[in-house]
Amino acid sequence: MPATDDFAHNTAGLSSPFEHGVAVAPSDAEDLPHLARALFVGAEGDLAVVTKGGETLLFAGMRGWLPGRIARVKATGTSAGAIVAVW
Repeated sequence: MPATDDFAHNTAGLSSPFEHGVAVAPSDAEDLPHLARALFVGAEGDLAVVTKGGETLLFAGMRGWLPGRIARVKATGTSAGAIVAVW
């Protein structure tokens, strides 16, 4: 029996629950398959990201949720692990 979708009639937006996710392999050359609305970092460390606007940002000692429009998680500068992108 399929799961009941209690949000089926809600309009998708940045404040609505995410619908998709993927484990992230940091890369200096490859973007994420979709712009993320947030990242979850399960293993603490530094996190280097490229935003939708093209800025490279470093979040030191990151663990937990990072909301934002993120295009890439860079290998260079990233020591965090267990990263998941959601959209």
